[in-house]
Amino acid sequence: MEKAKLLVTEFFNAIDQQNWKKVEKIFAPSVLLDYSSMTGVEAAYMTPTQVIDRWKEFLPGFQHTHHQLGNFVDELDRESAHVFCYVTASHYLEHEEGSIWKVIGSYNIELNTDVRGEWQIEALKLNYKYQTGNLKLPDLARERAKSNIIG
Repeated sequence: MEKAKLLVTEFFNAIDQQNWKKVEKIFAPSVLLDYSSMTGVEAAYMTPTQVIDRWKEFLPGFQHTHHQLGNFVDELDRESAHVFCYVTASHYLEHEEGSIWKVIGSYNIELNTDVRGEWQIEALKLNYKYQTGNLKLPDLARERAKSNIIG
């Protein structure tokens, strides 16, 4: 099971590094993305490119992001795995009203194996608890990303 947990950690590290090629490789060809507990938008199956394009709309507008994972619980069989973990997602953008926006919650992550027997993420569900900090930062980051103001 260590490989599945390691892949989840590598996945969030790749997001923080904006290594979109690595993120794409970790995803299955179809991914169920569910952020409904935070956004109210229904879960939907998407391609890795669609998910990444959505994240590229705002994540590059932050100067830094940091996903801290912990309290892993996992279940595994031969071809599928379920990984649960807590997350504190910190987003930094210098601003006079506060430079940090944090999202606190947990993830339920479903993995399967590809034809080579490698783990890949097929479902990602955020279980939103709360957010804190400067709640204006996501919109500011979106504006920066749209204008190609990076870092």
